[in-house]
Order: sequence, then structure tokens, then C-alpha cells
Amino acid sequence: MSSEALALRPHHGMCLAYFVGLGYSGGFAAHTAWVLEELTPDHLIRLTVHADAVCAACPRNSGERCDNPELVEGYDRAVLRLCALAEGAVLPFGAFTARVQEKILAPGLRREICGDCQWNSVCSSHPSRWV
Repeated sequence: MSSEALALRPHHGMCLAYFVGLGYSGGFAAHTAWVLEELTPDHLIRLTVHADAVCAACPRNSGERCDNPELVEGYDRAVLRLCALAEGAVLPFGAFTARVQEKILAPGLRREICGDCQWNSVCSSHPSRWV
């Protein structure tokens, strides 16, 4: 990864907290694992409600657009609101994940945001890596 800010969807701050190697495809899971490994706490991210570094290998991403954009944009906007952040904000990945943990995951608000996600059972059965 380069030293410039990496685009990241706000809701991926929750997804990455519970990622255990599962995904929409083997290639997507491998790519997500690589992104997670590369994102050090000091790596700058730029929050976006559009396709990001994780989405790049997602089979549900077509032409830089999710096949269910309203759903995932709703997740993103909820994370931004609860974390008091704005789209386009640039901050260190570690500061972002700490805020997601403090404002959403620790108080048990994740399910309110994305409890309808097909991966909810995975997130519900694993601890957050941001603790």
C-alpha cells in the first residue's frame, strides 16, 4: 500500500473488527485479509461512502458500485453519525478503529446498524479485534 490515504468505507471499520477469513468468495476473503494486514494503526484512511480498498475484490462490486448501494450507504452513514465523523475525513486507521470500538462496538450498537447483514452471525460470535 502507498503512503497516501487509503479510501475506506466507514462500515468496514466494523466488518474488519470481526473478519475471520470468510467472505463472498475466496479471492475476496484473501484480499480482505491482505488489506487488514497492511492497515497499520498509523496508516491514513479517507472515509468514503463509495467503493473502497475492501470493495475492490468483492464480487458484489460492479463498476465501482455495490449491487445494493442503499443498504451499505446506510451502514456507512450510521457509522459516520455515531462516530461524529464526516465523509472525506482523513485520519489514522488506529484512531478510526478506536472510535468505532468506543462509540459502536463496546456499547453494543453494531446490531442496530447492520443486524440485517448476511454476516451478522459471524460478527455476533467473535470478539472485536479492536479491543
